[in-house]
Amino acid sequence: MPRALVDNALVGGTWRRNVGLEWDDSGRILSIAPDSAPAQGVERIAGAAVPGLANLHSHTFQRAIAGVSESLGTGGDTFWTWRQAMYRAVERLTPENLRAVAALAFAEMLEGGFTAVAEFHYIHNGADGKPFADRAAMAAAVIEAAKETGIGLTLLPVFYAHGGFGGKPLETAQRRFTSDLNGFAKLVEASAAALKALPGAAWGVAPHSLRAVAPDELKAVARDFAGKPIHIHAAEQVREVEECVAALGRRPVEWLLDELPVGRGWCLVHATHLTDPEVKRLAGSGAAAGLCPVTEANLGDGIFPAASYLGVGGRLGVGTDSNIRIDAAEELRQLEYSQRLGARARNVLAAPGRSTGRVLFDAALAASADALARPVGALAPGKRADFAVLDLGHVSMQDRAGDTWLDSWIFAAGKQAVREVWVGGRRVVAQGRHVAADRIRSAYVRALPQLIG
Repeated sequence: MPRALVDNALVGGTWRRNVGLEWDDSGRILSIAPDSAPAQGVERIAGAAVPGLANLHSHTFQRAIAGVSESLGTGGDTFWTWRQAMYRAVERLTPENLRAVAALAFAEMLEGGFTAVAEFHYIHNGADGKPFADRAAMAAAVIEAAKETGIGLTLLPVFYAHGGFGGKPLETAQRRFTSDLNGFAKLVEASAAALKALPGAAWGVAPHSLRAVAPDELKAVARDFAGKPIHIHAAEQVREVEECVAALGRRPVEWLLDELPVGRGWCLVHATHLTDPEVKRLAGSGAAAGLCPVTEANLGDGIFPAASYLGVGGRLGVGTDSNIRIDAAEELRQLEYSQRLGARARNVLAAPGRSTGRVLFDAALAASADALARPVGALAPGKRADFAVLDLGHVSMQDRAGDTWLDSWIFAAGKQAVREVWVGGRRVVAQGRHVAADRIRSAYVRALPQLIG
């Protein structure tokens, strides 16, 4: 017998009515039955259910500084000056206040339509730069936040060894990120052990970037953790690209594709500044481009060449990165709008006659299972029972149907149209609010003065 009957659901690429969903106690879908009849004891869910989106890139702790770096200094403002403001918050992080901030960010992700997250976690050490007695103390705080909120977690411990290309010394705040290869192996082992407390969680690794990891170190990480998701920042900033060429003789994405087995399970985060040959090679590799359009706009990174990349079969997903705003629809909308601004045209990423919202949504789903090592990305047997339910009674969703629901969600209603969210067959958002929203927000408010006071 189905556990739930949904009025409308996107199943196998088609909108179906009266969809019965059955899942097991672990949260995996056992069966899907469109055109089911109501039955006693089966919960009826009004609205339109869509597979939950995966957040491919997040630094949850940065939620604490959202909105506090929006004034112009005397020397101008760039990604690099913003980074100094972020580092000031890093110095004050403890496992306790990190858990509070991460829980808020995760709850807001769920409220915004994300059901799983790849957490690019790089705060490992104490304020003095020394590892905690428990190397996974900070990771455990993130894990506890995921457990409290119910979000699907893929934890990506970050390897960070240097302050810039050529083995540049670390800045003071960066001491909290750093380890050598031996220490990183111990960190990953401790983090994987801590994850056992969270059923269904997954893990991978994240060599931070070519500026923070030397080529020989990066090759060692790729070798030692082959088969696991590997995420890395690449080509986010023009200055980064220029410094990489000066240090390594090649552009960041070019170097990665030349020197490493980049393919499915890899996620190149941002990849903003690509040449035409890099676009084709990255698309052909099977790796995902992890785009964070809201953060990239906030930091002035640039515009990813999404139209040409998708045009040659590239795979991509979206993430919330700095968590300046947390809303799945807003990330997809900003992705399309950035293309419109660059091309001075409309509906740039849609094929003729196709819904732009549907194209964006499908593209964001396609790479999620590989990038997160989780059975997500569709409503289908064997996948997780992770889905968001759109409120068809919302004023911006009235008199719509099918793919126009996606258009109206992404381009008009935003997260206000997300009425319910289910993860692993458990409802974690009801009436647009996380089921533990009051407790989570109260804990965040108590922790915030420790970080920005």
